[in-house]
Amino acid sequence: MSERDDFLAWVKTALYEAEAALHNGDAAPRRALWSRTEPVSVLGAWRSAAGREELDALFTSLAKTFSDCTSYAFELQAYDVSGDMAYTVGLEHTSTSVDGQPRTYTLRATQVYRRENGAWRVAHRHADTVTD
Repeated sequence: MSERDDFLAWVKTALYEAEAALHNGDAAPRRALWSRTEPVSVLGAWRSAAGREELDALFTSLAKTFSDCTSYAFELQAYDVSGDMAYTVGLEHTSTSVDGQPRTYTLRATQVYRRENGAWRVAHRHADTVTD
């Protein structure tokens, strides 16, 4: 398998599972996939964060708002790998409960990754809501 194939397999399994878990109220899998090395950042659809401390607080607060995810799909539009760096661009289609209320939405999401000790880690996320 090529480097790109390996990365894409990781996106479709570990990363996908972490995002689905977050939308079911469990931030631990997402937190585990994020880099421990600064800088790390989120320019989020609902809230932003910079640095590990702010990321941990963000992921915890998001998990507290989400529950009962009935659907999560990542529509990958572009990706590439260059050495120990990679990126993805895509649409995240989600149906979950937010503060107990069912909600369906789509986010445009771009993420930047770096390979650390042989494993892919998320270093940056930018997402915004798609509006009709």
